[in-house]
Amino acid sequence: MPRSKYALYLCGLAVLGLSVARPGYGESAWPGFRGPQGNGHAARDARVPIDFGEQQGLVWKQPITGTGWSSPVIADGRIWLTTADTTEASEQQVAERIAADKQNKTKAIAGTAVLSVVCVDLETGQTLVQRTLGHIDAPEPIHATNSFASPTPVLRDGRLYCHFGTFGTWCLDADSGETIWENRIPLQHSVGPGSSPVLYRDRLILVCDGIDDQFIVALDAATGSVAWRTERPPIRAASVEMKKAYSTPLIIEVDGRDQAVIPGAQWICGYDPIDGTELWRVDHGSGFSTVPMAVYEDGLVMFATGFMKSELVAVDPTGSGDVSDTHVRWRMKKQAPTKPSPLAVDGRVYTISDSGVFCCTDIKTGELLYQKRVSGKYSASPLLAGGHIFLGNHEGVISVIRPGAEFEQVASIPLEGQVMASPVVAGDDLIIRTAEFLYRFTARD
Repeated sequence: MPRSKYALYLCGLAVLGLSVARPGYGESAWPGFRGPQGNGHAARDARVPIDFGEQQGLVWKQPITGTGWSSPVIADGRIWLTTADTTEASEQQVAERIAADKQNKTKAIAGTAVLSVVCVDLETGQTLVQRTLGHIDAPEPIHATNSFASPTPVLRDGRLYCHFGTFGTWCLDADSGETIWENRIPLQHSVGPGSSPVLYRDRLILVCDGIDDQFIVALDAATGSVAWRTERPPIRAASVEMKKAYSTPLIIEVDGRDQAVIPGAQWICGYDPIDGTELWRVDHGSGFSTVPMAVYEDGLVMFATGFMKSELVAVDPTGSGDVSDTHVRWRMKKQAPTKPSPLAVDGRVYTISDSGVFCCTDIKTGELLYQKRVSGKYSASPLLAGGHIFLGNHEGVISVIRPGAEFEQVASIPLEGQVMASPVVAGDDLIIRTAEFLYRFTARD
């Protein structure tokens, strides 16, 4: 066996089975957004480093070309991530975009966008694959803090599914990087793509909450053809900008039946992931541009409502139909995030607001136990690993917090480049993507 392939084989053995995968994902170290269970938790026995940095615990540091806020995904000794290279728009292109929509003045306008996938060897940091998937001329403008490669890919059974929102979805062979199928579902995101794909059995579930249309669609994972499509409930907002959302589906089991729980503008809904049937819905108010993924703990779904005034809401997912008046258990109106997802641990739910306010809330009662300021601005979702919570901010600092009824910050580690992608885990190693680099840290000797 060639040395490089042997190294990959050893890495695959090292990470194989180190986390308990959600049904259908197979044995991957970190298969999709928020990990094996979709809740931001690493395996309970993961012994990740607490004291690490540019000079401590660093195994390798690999430059990543282009820009992308997608989190890495890992299986079989390989780390995959998406990225995008852009060219500057001409003065004429900028003028045309602003003439078409005055809101584009505050957005990032690119002349072209080249969408790519990168594969890195977990053991060495060496780039194994770098392949262009799509070349987009005059792409839809995006929010100045977004990227053209923000949705996190998903891995299963030797296939990698890369989603770039309206710019396209690709299924790749996870060994060679070659395309198996591609599909494009047109949508006006307004500020660019954000929702990550989720696999359920033989379905790839995509959230399409745009300003022009709002629906959930599932593609056949084998072929890329549409398996089902379900329209979102009617939204009363007069402005189309208040109908968009960017959340990622959460798969849960309730009373022996699986649900895909997906927050959106005005509504959060539970769907049957097999055929897309809506099971229940809750009108959460006038929130929109909903980004955070929901969490499920102690029989409650907890989610953030989005802009303008975000709230953290807990819903009992056992109902049927419109349960807005019967199944909302509590609301927490202080410092709820609009981008980072909540994290639930041992009867408490933790949130980090975009402006850096860290909150701990009792899941049963909705009582706010404490709130503390953590420096920086935040978009990445928190990670639970090795009994600690890891937060990454726009300033490139990783804060490490011990969960509990009282606030305790145990470390603050500066890295090179802002952290927009959520940190992930491979075995006992932390894998962190910044704007410029991909890092691997270990606590092992």
